[in-house]
Amino acid sequence: MKKRIVWALCLLAGLAGTRAALAAQLTVEEIDADARTVATYRCANQPKPVRVAYWLARNGQSFALVPVNGQPMLFVDAVSASGARYQAGRYTWWTKGPDGNLTDEIAGSSAPPLLADCEEIKPKRKPR
Repeated sequence: MKKRIVWALCLLAGLAGTRAALAAQLTVEEIDADARTVATYRCANQPKPVRVAYWLARNGQSFALVPVNGQPMLFVDAVSASGARYQAGRYTWWTKGPDGNLTDEIAGSSAPPLLADCEEIKPKRKPR
């Protein structure tokens, strides 16, 4: 009986450590990024607004945290002829002005965007 209790306590301690590791904040000391900005978008194929966080690093790189299938994914800027393009593996988040689209490059150009015709929702200014 004591062995089972000890084993169960060890298992719980291990699970608690795993959860803490999953919840830990990602820090890359070599990249000094300024404070994040958050943009909220209304997308044609999503019932709820979509929030995207952006960071600009002092070395010129920029990053975006974009929800992909309900999970946040970190995107890195890539060369773009027009607008801002961010890549995360097979996914591309492309913005131009207040508009954006999230596509799956492996799905092909004929596949519909995962986030389509997104338009940034500008916060309403309080009257003075």
